[in-house]
Amino acid sequence: MRYRDRAEAGRDLAAALAGPSGEGRLPNPFVLALPRGGVPVAAEVARRLRAPLDVLVVRKIGAPHHEEYGIGAITGDDPPLLDRTALLRLGVGEDDLADAVERERRELRRRERRYRQGRPAPEVRGCTVIVVDDGLATGCTARAALRHVRGRGPARTVLAVPVGAPDSLDALTADADLVVCPYRPAVFQAVGQWYDDFAQLTDADVLDALRGA
Repeated sequence: MRYRDRAEAGRDLAAALAGPSGEGRLPNPFVLALPRGGVPVAAEVARRLRAPLDVLVVRKIGAPHHEEYGIGAITGDDPPLLDRTALLRLGVGEDDLADAVERERRELRRRERRYRQGRPAPEVRGCTVIVVDDGLATGCTARAALRHVRGRGPARTVLAVPVGAPDSLDALTADADLVVCPYRPAVFQAVGQWYDDFAQLTDADVLDALRGA
């Protein structure tokens, strides 16, 4: 199974969330997308659930000299959430990540300013907060997002992705009240392998989706 693009993936995910098995479990929903890739997926979910849509900016922290390999993530003013097992395996200490954390914190702030354009962060207290991304590999950014959201007083937290690595999804059940993922392939290398069109999105794409919602 492969998705044509993120919009198709979002419709499939929305159907899983809104279907008969989901009736009554998502009262007062509020959809938070992880930009950039999660935004077009989340837009379809918000449309189907008739829910507000906003973004939650999370930045991955990559390993030294291997930035694509995520060993942690940051969001908001929260301290970095680091994969201690990965740090030990790589022989990396927190001090070794200081420059990377500072760089990603600057980019996080830039994106927040760009996407919010003066709007405050949404009030989600008492809501069923649905955190949406276009897929889940290691789960480090999703975990940081879920823990940040839990600190804002939601009634429930839901992680929703169209495709994800089974082990990573199972590991996040402690951080979300509900994990929804329609497609869990046994062999999983990267999110992009499950999309025909996995083009990189721009800030303008994110803003267009938010305006459309």
